[in-house]
Amino acid sequence: MTDTPQPTGRDLPSIRVHPPGPESAAMGARLHEVESRNVTYVSDSWPVFWTRALGANVVDADGNVFVDLTSAFGVALLGHASPVVQEALQAGASLIHGMGDIHPPAPKLELLEKLAAISPWPDARVILSTGGSEAVEGALKTGALASGRSGLLAFEGAYHGLTAGSLSVTPRAHFRWHFEDRLYGGVAFAPYPDPIRDPTPDGARSLDAIRAALINGAPNGDPIGTIIIEPVQARGGARIPPEGFLAELSSLAKEYDALVIADEIMTGMGRCGATLASPGLGLDPDIVVVGKALGGGMPISASIAPARVMNAWPASDGEAIHTSTFLGHPLSCTAASAVLDTIQSADVPGQARSLGVTLLDGLRDRVGHLPGVADVRGLGLLLGIEFVESDGLTPALGRGARVAEAALPEGLILLPGGDHGHVLELTPPVTLTPEQIEHAIRTIGNVVERTP
Repeated sequence: MTDTPQPTGRDLPSIRVHPPGPESAAMGARLHEVESRNVTYVSDSWPVFWTRALGANVVDADGNVFVDLTSAFGVALLGHASPVVQEALQAGASLIHGMGDIHPPAPKLELLEKLAAISPWPDARVILSTGGSEAVEGALKTGALASGRSGLLAFEGAYHGLTAGSLSVTPRAHFRWHFEDRLYGGVAFAPYPDPIRDPTPDGARSLDAIRAALINGAPNGDPIGTIIIEPVQARGGARIPPEGFLAELSSLAKEYDALVIADEIMTGMGRCGATLASPGLGLDPDIVVVGKALGGGMPISASIAPARVMNAWPASDGEAIHTSTFLGHPLSCTAASAVLDTIQSADVPGQARSLGVTLLDGLRDRVGHLPGVADVRGLGLLLGIEFVESDGLTPALGRGARVAEAALPEGLILLPGGDHGHVLELTPPVTLTPEQIEHAIRTIGNVVERTP
């Protein structure tokens, strides 16, 4: 393996060999022999294999240094290998595992208390999980128990996960079509307000569809008891709802006695400029789901609700009906507690707001006028560049993916978004330096200009 550079986290890209270099290419060939072919896309130009990461930098197996504008699916909001997280893990290393729902590790209790404290409710109750999909499963079960109705309302363009329950409320056909006969059929899908194509800029078309679904029920006839929505659609293309839309949705839910789940797995923990994005956008949820940045790189997520909702679950008689082996994993809980402390003490939401404005303004100036760019938008450090065909409306199929692939040799790690891969999505860490931001804006502009 190539000698690995020691990144500072503040470095600009340094590409020694065109990625993927020989080491990453060899690893890709080995991976192809042992992993399900469905999981990792391997081609002549993708992927690179990471060997080290710090701050906003990632180093691959060939010694290339990248600036990561994804923070690894939004997880490393505090930066890769955050000192806060590393110190917490070292301090907690004497307790690697516990019995989360039998004899709980003490760090579980500490985290539960901190999650309850940041919630919108004074009497919050929490279900801990390992990953986002699992937390969504817990929230959907909670909604069914508390509402007494199994029907669900979700939104076009949403991404809530790929386990059976979360996939039921994730409408993209690419994920669903092999498994449709296994998915719950009591889900209605309403349009999410589209900043480019929605003929009702206030979201009225979507609100009409929401009301109709609440009146008529799901396609299978089940009455709808729960609505699940992302305050900002992340993987759906950084789509931000119009002002007032989420408040109106909350009012409709109350009118028809339905519960609202806010999926804040991507938007929460400061990324969008607040610990939770929902309150500032007008959404009044009954259940909140968090994850990704919560663990600072450690796997953990949570479903949070007030006692009036969460107490729909029966009291444990010694055998929990929704649990898992690694529930309340002590190291993950320790890391998450440190992350929550840092979000407040270091004003991570404020940092995200400030950096987000700088990035958004710079990207709008650099690419907003280019042919095929329909919109450059963002909230905090969740940003998207949407590409369209010459008619100004039709999504430019796969262009976001092509730009992300073309940016890799330039030292930027990026991902596409949107149902058609037509959005370039940025979810960087708050550790980005002014120099990294300037370089990223300039490089993205150059790549967009030459990538059809």
